[in-house]
Amino acid sequence: MSFWSFLWIPVLVFLLGYAEGQWRNSLPVQPYDDSNSLPQLPVSCPVPDPKLYYLPVIGILTHPGDGASGRLSNATTASFIPASYVKFAESGGARVIPLIYNEPEENLLKKLELVNGVIFTGGWANAGLYYETARKIFTKVLEKNDAGNYFPLYGICLGFELLSMIINKDINILEEFSASNQASTLQFIDNANIEESVFQRFPPDLLKKLSTDCLVMQNHRYGLSPERLLNNQKLSSFFEIVTTCVDENDKVYVSTVRSRNYPVTGFQWHPEKNAFGWRSSRIPHTEDAIRVTQYVANFLVSEARKSTTRPLAQEVLDNLIYNYIPTHGGKAGRGYDEVYLFT
Repeated sequence: MSFWSFLWIPVLVFLLGYAEGQWRNSLPVQPYDDSNSLPQLPVSCPVPDPKLYYLPVIGILTHPGDGASGRLSNATTASFIPASYVKFAESGGARVIPLIYNEPEENLLKKLELVNGVIFTGGWANAGLYYETARKIFTKVLEKNDAGNYFPLYGICLGFELLSMIINKDINILEEFSASNQASTLQFIDNANIEESVFQRFPPDLLKKLSTDCLVMQNHRYGLSPERLLNNQKLSSFFEIVTTCVDENDKVYVSTVRSRNYPVTGFQWHPEKNAFGWRSSRIPHTEDAIRVTQYVANFLVSEARKSTTRPLAQEVLDNLIYNYIPTHGGKAGRGYDEVYLFT
């Protein structure tokens, strides 16, 4: 390289520095307030609806046992929440407080004053203290709504079965079906009231696919036929059927219901499993299946935001699920991928 070639280097450095300075001078400058170390942003964002609560909390009722037939804990007082339900509520924009079914009733009632909605999960227990605790919570949910505090409840699989037994005041109301570990479609009944149901915000393409593609997961042995629900005065006056499904023996059962007068939704299927369940190869994980989970979670939390409950922040922090560590249940064999244990 010649001597003259080296003379271009300082010239290039100068030009690059000049160009960078010109670029920086062209950037918009935010006004600076000495009382705050952060730049002040233009006030152009719309004011949130003051009637809605943007820090919603969902209470999830624990289920007896450890979720792994004693392989994680054989304590007689143990109860658990599958982590999939926690993630489900969080994906809609809420935090979670566990409602431990066998804790002192006084503690349970205090926790109900910290949450804006409740989930009854899937499982197998439907009698004894667990049933009584679910019944008391359900009664409290109705009381809150009757008093003007909008307060949603989701009953999923066993949760829907519990609601049916509680409303009918008869644990023998359920029928047997063969719908264990299978993906299915959802069939909307004629003139289904979609606009006032969990499906109100589903886009048309996804609503259509629900009835043609297997986008929901079933895992139950009991349920209600449309005939039994409609012919039962207590159930038919409380619930309105939205969808049905067909089991492996071509028996039709009710798969989604909405309350006629309360923000209560019952699912015989599992909306949480598509995005957060991995123990079965039959769980649908397509993009459309994930959309189903997200829309159902969004609806629950949008309903919870309507609650007038405004708990003290510290009391919420003291009771959040964050105070517990989830356990990888999959290593124990059959059971849930991940559970929160309470002993």
